[in-house]
Amino acid sequence: MSDATQDAPAHPGTTQTGKTAWTKFLTATEIDTRLIGMVAALLIIWTGFHLYGVIVNDFGAFLTPRNLWNLSVQTSSIGIMACGMVLVIITRHIDLSVGSILGFCAIIMGTVQVNILPQFLGLGHPAIWIITVLVGIAMGACIGAFQGALIAYGAIPAFIVTLGGLLVWRGSAFLVARGETISPVDETFSLLGGGPYGAIGATGSWIVGLIACAAVVLLVLNGRRQRTKFRFPQHPVWADTFIAVVGCAVAIGAVLLVNSYPWPRGIVRRYTQAEGIEIPEGGLFISHGFAIPVLILLAVGIVMTVLLRRTRFGRYVFAIGGNPEAAALAGINTQWMTVKIFAIMGGLAGLSAVVASARLNSATNALGTLDELYVIAAAVIGGTSLAGGVGTVFGAILGALVMQSLQSGMVLIGFDAGMQQVVVGSVLVLAVFLDILYRRNSK
Repeated sequence: MSDATQDAPAHPGTTQTGKTAWTKFLTATEIDTRLIGMVAALLIIWTGFHLYGVIVNDFGAFLTPRNLWNLSVQTSSIGIMACGMVLVIITRHIDLSVGSILGFCAIIMGTVQVNILPQFLGLGHPAIWIITVLVGIAMGACIGAFQGALIAYGAIPAFIVTLGGLLVWRGSAFLVARGETISPVDETFSLLGGGPYGAIGATGSWIVGLIACAAVVLLVLNGRRQRTKFRFPQHPVWADTFIAVVGCAVAIGAVLLVNSYPWPRGIVRRYTQAEGIEIPEGGLFISHGFAIPVLILLAVGIVMTVLLRRTRFGRYVFAIGGNPEAAALAGINTQWMTVKIFAIMGGLAGLSAVVASARLNSATNALGTLDELYVIAAAVIGGTSLAGGVGTVFGAILGALVMQSLQSGMVLIGFDAGMQQVVVGSVLVLAVFLDILYRRNSK
């Protein structure tokens, strides 16, 4: 007999067959239901803003290559910090200072590359942007480690330490720059913020997309090989095939999307004049391709996922989040782990400062204001539980995309800043409520 016949409900009209088929699908593919929910919510948000813009308000379509490309760039800074916030929240802590750390690191990097390094290396030296990036990341990591030490060894609650940090580092940024905006930044450094020149073009994007497809297929094949090696039950072939096909489809679709967004005509004209290229009669189409900030975000997401899921450090993070006392009794140095987790968070805030200040082409002490709220919201919406012990990096990135989609859509609609904050706060509370319901139903 077929599976459908065996799983038929005892009474006509019941939905047991559908539920069983859905449960079998989730079990075979091991897809998190919260991930499906986030993807569905994102599609609803995009479709809603698109229809509202086209039919009701007539401000233009939301689902255009230009808007989605800009959306990906805008998500990068928040998404990078959300990757670190996952570790912090999993271990039952919180970091309210990430936005201020971003602003402080941006000011330090602006001072270094505009006021200090040119005096020694010369204006436009190729090492300026490298040194600046390293200084920003190192500064953020040191600040994070310092706050982590106060939390771990000083036994001060993370809420208090990072709340103080929110004020201290914002004020320090103002004092360092004396309230002034530092600009313009190094030309090569500014490419890290995106823009037509801060993207890898059509060819580079296809290379990235094909590498992503190959990686998805290799991961699926390696998973089957590892299950055979350790004598674990294999996934159905159709389930692994489904995962591989969906992964490759997403990668190829992303490439087609970013390659369909051309450079503005004014920039194309300046570029062709500088390069001595003649523009054809029908115009010259130059694709943006993937923006550099998006590639940085993807690289951070991959590294943090490997760190969290494939290393001893990651196992310790989940152990501490699940039961801190038991983790300490098991021999885990929870204090030193806390310092390292907050150092990673600070380093990622410094990296976000690189992206944010490069995109703005300047450094200001107001940069990153209220970013801590969006970062925490992104992590929670992405499935990281405030109760600790649960969270995924790519879920947080998806949560950041949801938050940025809401913000960008509301700007297009014409909502003022107050209404935007109301919506963001409401979404955060709703996300925590849904997490509570999910945890209650999964017991």
